Amino acid sequence: MSKKRDRAELEARRLEGARLLQRGAKPAEVARRLQVSRTSVWRWEQALEANGRRALRKAPRTGRPPQLTDAEKKRLVVALEAGALVQGYATDLWTLSRVGKLIEKISGKRYSESGVWRLLKGLNFSCQRPSGRAIKCNEQAIRHWKTKRWPTLKKLRQTRPNHRLHR
Repeated sequence: MSKKRDRAELEARRLEGARLLQRGAKPAEVARRLQVSRTSVWRWEQALEANGRRALRKAPRTGRPPQLTDAEKKRLVVALEAGALVQGYATDLWTLSRVGKLIEKISGKRYSESGVWRLLKGLNFSCQRPSGRAIKCNEQAIRHWKTKRWPTLKKLRQTRPNHRLHR
């Protein structure tokens, strides 16, 4: 369930509580019907008496407003999904620094690395570590090196005298 929906549901519950209270229902009855604490109903009743139903509306969003518009976020997602190579990088690996530069290129707004991370999480991106293996590797050459070349090198090392410096 999203936060936006939670806030809307809580507001609906408070307004329903106000309606019941204004119709003469006792706070204990309102609490039972709406499955909330009596303390909550008491607070609603106080707010209702002081400022009317408007006092029970949902509170405005808290926190710093987002820097990027929805359109800029969409452009960012498209650019990220296209890959880092398309943006001119030598590898297709996105780092927080690279994404920060991309955000600045798209929107003109600067983000710290932690801000980039929070933004990416908000856009449902996750940290992916690159696999240790190259995509375009030559399996036959690797097998040859492991079965032929490495054993030969290993034997050479064992037959050479082990020279160490001593004091």
